[in-house]
Amino acid sequence: MDILLARLFSGVTNGSVWVMIALCLVIVFRSASTINFAQGEFALFTCYVSWWLTEQGWNIWLAVIPGMLVGFLLGALAERWLVRPVRKHDETAVLIIGLALFTGLNGLDGWIWGSDDKVFPKMLPSGTDSYLSIGEARLYYDTIAIFLIMVAVVVALTVFFNRTSMGLQMRAVANNPASAALCGVSVGRVLTISWGLSGAISALAGALLIPLVPPQQLGLSGMFNVLIFATAAALLGGLDSVKGAVVGGLGLGIGLSLLNGYVEFLGGQLSLTTALVVIVVILLVRPTGLFGARRLERV
Repeated sequence: MDILLARLFSGVTNGSVWVMIALCLVIVFRSASTINFAQGEFALFTCYVSWWLTEQGWNIWLAVIPGMLVGFLLGALAERWLVRPVRKHDETAVLIIGLALFTGLNGLDGWIWGSDDKVFPKMLPSGTDSYLSIGEARLYYDTIAIFLIMVAVVVALTVFFNRTSMGLQMRAVANNPASAALCGVSVGRVLTISWGLSGAISALAGALLIPLVPPQQLGLSGMFNVLIFATAAALLGGLDSVKGAVVGGLGLGIGLSLLNGYVEFLGGQLSLTTALVVIVVILLVRPTGLFGARRLERV
């Protein structure tokens, strides 16, 4: 039982951060009806910015704030100057732009900060004595903190989507941009804000995640696997559902943690393969995910 609890706690830790990256994908999809494949690289670039500020003497919590601002600008500028011009002509081109941003930002990281791994400061309390004992299992303080931060982000986004004018406009633009524009909605502004908001949240999620992902250092490949897991979580729950991102992220995190512990041949490197299998199965069996809404088009 104690081993089971330890596996569950570990799954909640990873799953909570995957939820936040999945939420970024949901924000973009709910407004633009597309997946941003560069979401992980937005997070990685902002983590480098936050790390650089700590090297100048900033506290990590303060350094994350400019990182989130840079994330907002990255997302907003990418939408305005790269995504919007091609989106008018071909939706598929938006996906290609995302892949180009993925490789471009990763190369920019290496050019500016070098390819060697960096020691990224921990934002949350951690250590061999930073835990609560539940039976013989240990619930670490960073697990509690990450889960509470994730809950706060989910509550804030739920209120934003359902209670604010901008949130409702995002939903209208996602369903039918032309009709939304006829109703007075500034489609361009909505898309810019949605991409910027996703970039800001991914900056926070990345800063929380880097100290947890082996080798627990900031490196050029640090966010690739995270993007795969987050994409699997978002697809599993539904790309337009905040609730789905939570269920998908926590479910995937806990499920993979249990697999790593009890089905050893599926653990380690095969965890990523398992996530890719989840993506393929969801796309084949239920493309809208568990909680995604089916979209009807008039013909």
